Amino acid sequence: MRDALGGTVSIAIIVIFIVIALGYLAFNVNYTKAFRMKDKIITLYDYYDGNCGSACQDEIYSYAREIGYATDNNLVCPEVTEGKGVVQRVRDLYCEIKYDVSDNSNVVGDRKGKIYYRIITKINLQVPIISNIFDFRFFYISADTKTYTK
Repeated sequence: MRDALGGTVSIAIIVIFIVIALGYLAFNVNYTKAFRMKDKIITLYDYYDGNCGSACQDEIYSYAREIGYATDNNLVCPEVTEGKGVVQRVRDLYCEIKYDVSDNSNVVGDRKGKIYYRIITKINLQVPIISNIFDFRFFYISADTKTYTK
């Protein structure tokens, strides 16, 4: 009886190890996609000097399809707590926060009298059972674009 219990415990440990290792790999793949998506969006904003119109959006969506980046419908853009920011959710792919720093007297240096954007992408974790138990709304990646004149 002792050997039967030891075999069961060994199999349970192996299964737990495999689940943890696969979960870590899945997180890394999705983190890389979200990071690459954020970098591409910032590059396109810089290329179009902050005016991301329909041509820019088309490039963003085609790149998202190319790398397999998709989010669920739970993309929640954060509230703006500092400065004057306008939050926009762009079709479940990313959040854009536009900061106008021309009226902010605390800003000095190269950002005075200009605008910039904060781009936020979500790391999508779709693990069937675990996603129902835990809320993964805290896995976001954000970065600021360069400043643009109005």
